[in-house]
Amino acid sequence: MSAPETFEGEDGEAGRAAGFFRSRWQGTAPLDRLFWRDLVLVGTAINIAVSVLALILLGLKLPLALVLAVHFAPVPYNFFLTFAVWRTAEKSGGVKASLMTLGAVLWLILVVVI
Repeated sequence: MSAPETFEGEDGEAGRAAGFFRSRWQGTAPLDRLFWRDLVLVGTAINIAVSVLALILLGLKLPLALVLAVHFAPVPYNFFLTFAVWRTAEKSGGVKASLMTLGAVLWLILVVVI
């Protein structure tokens, strides 16, 4: 697996992170990788880890505002991933892309509600 492409004037970790987000937002990342690895595997793992952390904080009787802030922290990233799948699927077209768009929206509803 090769490192993500960096863009002109970008180097190091910041450049790779910017390249990661830019490639997904512009629809240049492969749809299969974006949906299965980024959204389903990594996105779900992040949400589970953050939910467990929020439950631990709640069990420690920390302020509810802090617990809720931690629990809802990944929501912007969830929206980013869902819209990135949507934008990339629009470019590729086809039944598979439509199913991945539907799957991304259902995934977003699931992770935001739970």
